[in-house]
Amino acid sequence: MNTKIWYVAENGKTIGPMSEEELRQEFESGRYLASTLVFKQGMSGWTAAGEVPGLAGIATASAAPAVPPPPKTGRADEIDYGLFGDEMQYVVVELDPGESAVAEAGAMMYMEDGIQMDTIFGDGSSSGGGLMDKLLSAGKRVVTGESLFMTVFENRGTGKRHVAFAAPYPGKIIPMDLAKLGGTLICQKDAFLCAAKGVSIGIAFQKKIGVALFGGEGFIMEKLEGDGIAFANAGGTIVEKELGPGETLRVDTGCIVALMPTVGYDIQFVGGIKSALFGGEGFFFATLTGPGHVWLQSLPFSRLAGRIWQAAPQGGGKDKGEGSILGQLSGIGGIFDGS
Repeated sequence: MNTKIWYVAENGKTIGPMSEEELRQEFESGRYLASTLVFKQGMSGWTAAGEVPGLAGIATASAAPAVPPPPKTGRADEIDYGLFGDEMQYVVVELDPGESAVAEAGAMMYMEDGIQMDTIFGDGSSSGGGLMDKLLSAGKRVVTGESLFMTVFENRGTGKRHVAFAAPYPGKIIPMDLAKLGGTLICQKDAFLCAAKGVSIGIAFQKKIGVALFGGEGFIMEKLEGDGIAFANAGGTIVEKELGPGETLRVDTGCIVALMPTVGYDIQFVGGIKSALFGGEGFFFATLTGPGHVWLQSLPFSRLAGRIWQAAPQGGGKDKGEGSILGQLSGIGGIFDGS
């Protein structure tokens, strides 16, 4: 049983945790007084030691010290945020002194003075662990196709500071409070943008061979775990669906952004050969079965990239001139544009 449950407010800082015996020794030595503010799990907030049963009468009164924020009982930092933009969104994260956010490399848009940027091994959720914990965290990211490293943005100033992260392609940014979603969320591999430090970005293996081979995301998707806020990218417009028990939704595999772990995910053949070959939707689509919440995107990045490649000269596309005279006379236009 953990006996180190007490915290003390001292000069605006939080000291602890410590056991009740250690706390009493500090009072007996004269370091703390009856007016010293203490806190433990189950109390509504900081309370003078002289008003706490079992600690009352151990010292004389004095002026109360500065009050720091109550200790957080969760693992992840509690961050505030704001979303800006319409079709090319960015998120501004507000950090109190000592708070941090983690993000994929290249996601940062701007940061204010007082924020320190650092590169860490893995996702930062095991920063207090040993070398093996950090190696395991980094290994999970490699398996999902991400970099070994992530970037941490910590507020080392004396007041609130802001850091902004931008989506890498047109669409929306989805804020997801993991504490309200049961602590776990399954995402496609490139959906994660940033999160409060303490959120674990791991791997979710697909158990069904059909999903693994034909699901568009391979054997692995990303698993976000923790009690903090995470932000995901979605191309185009976001569609959210709440599936009831046994309710089924058939979706293009690339349109899935995230789903709750209670949602079943399987792959189904389109049907006839003619539909598969000429329908333009591929051979397979995903079947999602409730209960649970799912997030879909109207424009997967792979679909956007495919259209751009088709239109580019490397992909066989040609400059059509977009209504110009030279465009109508493609042969003459080719002389001037070098094709």
